[in-house]
Amino acid sequence: MISADVLKQIRQIQIHTSRLVNEALVGEYHSIFKGVGIEFEEVREYQPGDEIRMIDWNVTARMGRPFIKRFVEERELTVMLLVDVSASENFGSVNYLKNKVAIEICSLLAFSAIKNNDKVGVIMFTDKIEKFIPPKKGAKHVFKVIRELLCSKPSGKGTNIAMALDHLNKIASRKTITFIVSDFIAEENDYARSLRTANKKHDVIVVNIIDPREQELPNVGFIELKDAESGERIITDTSNSSARKEYSMMALRQKEERSQLFRSTGIDEVVVNTQKNYVEPIIRFFRIREKRI
Repeated sequence: MISADVLKQIRQIQIHTSRLVNEALVGEYHSIFKGVGIEFEEVREYQPGDEIRMIDWNVTARMGRPFIKRFVEERELTVMLLVDVSASENFGSVNYLKNKVAIEICSLLAFSAIKNNDKVGVIMFTDKIEKFIPPKKGAKHVFKVIRELLCSKPSGKGTNIAMALDHLNKIASRKTITFIVSDFIAEENDYARSLRTANKKHDVIVVNIIDPREQELPNVGFIELKDAESGERIITDTSNSSARKEYSMMALRQKEERSQLFRSTGIDEVVVNTQKNYVEPIIRFFRIREKRI
């Protein structure tokens, strides 16, 4: 049974993300994610302005006047959402936890997909595969996706991105549009190879969710920091400007190293900050990619 509170959350996410899709994303999504090919639709009589190369000479000879072949895009695509549900996602220092932002982003992408009659599947992962939802179409299926993301109780705490990508390659026989929604708090060496392999077969896009407090520390004196995944604790004096600077430089270096890895593998990265509107960077990514195409 689904509690009334969960149903209310699902409904709120549905209303919010459906509106965003209709207002801003549906056109961009369709224009950058093309179908897997073209298929024959019909033969019709030639009209001024038609492409001459499309003339069907056999039919033209038989009918005594020109006819052309018409083709349409074979539209159906499969969108896979690889969603990090590890312990580090249960963090947020401003308005939203990272996992809340992740759920709304996944909902936004899922509704964009079904608006274009595409399938949506989900792999939820920590340091193990927590749940696999096979790709399907329709709003009812997206409702199920949102529900599972909201109600998930992961058994693992760590993050194994390589395992999630390897699982994708096993279950997806055809090319997919794959969004990895994560904070990427994991050793790059652990997933770099799997990322390259997956991107050769699929169109992989990274949605990197960050929080301001992971980039810099406030000056609030002594605080205890705990690693949500390993449980390790350290005491830090945030009034020490050198310590704060060292923390910020380390965070920036790690962020730049991740971005460099994505660029080197030809993977697009969308950076989403929990303190800011997550829709704007997604729309910006869609429009940049459309221009590039």
